Amino acid sequence: MKLHPPDCIAVIFCAQRTKDDDEAYEAAANVMSNLAAQQSGYLGQDNSRSEDGLGITVSYWESDEAARAWRDHPVHSAIREQGRDKWYESYTLHVARIERSYDWNKSGIGKNSVP
Repeated sequence: MKLHPPDCIAVIFCAQRTKDDDEAYEAAANVMSNLAAQQSGYLGQDNSRSEDGLGITVSYWESDEAARAWRDHPVHSAIREQGRDKWYESYTLHVARIERSYDWNKSGIGKNSVP
């Protein structure tokens, strides 16, 4: 996890997975992560998945234009359609602007903020 500058965009994807084809899903998720990281304006991502298949991925972008370009990328669009067909029961997507970022860790190293 890292801090992100004010006014960047967070795309918050919350999804409930089906139990279908875990191997293909993992392969597609890796393709998506690697491809997103190559896009102009990409700042990083955080993600987590529970044992019951609920997952949250937050990707960070320099601008709304960069986030929209990722949304419209043809490979992303094709994998998104596979997800709707095979891998997701449901999902929500939220787009938000970052106002501030903070971090903390137990060792005391890295207590920072980005105004």
